[in-house]
Amino acid sequence: MAKLKITQVRSTIDRKQPQKRTIAALGLGKIRRTVVHEDTPQIRGMIRAVAHLVEVEEID
Repeated sequence: MAKLKITQVRSTIDRKQPQKRTIAALGLGKIRRTVVHEDTPQIRGMIRAVAHLVEVEEID
């Protein structure tokens, strides 16, 4: 199964609480922090909710 490399590129300052919680649930919280997750529909939905704050790459 493919994996996704997710990097936070923008701050959560002045963002709504659900977006802040989504960033925390992904394991992010600081700019340039990177995490790797399995490519699942749940993770894709979380990424879609905060797409303006993160960059995503597919890795194998």
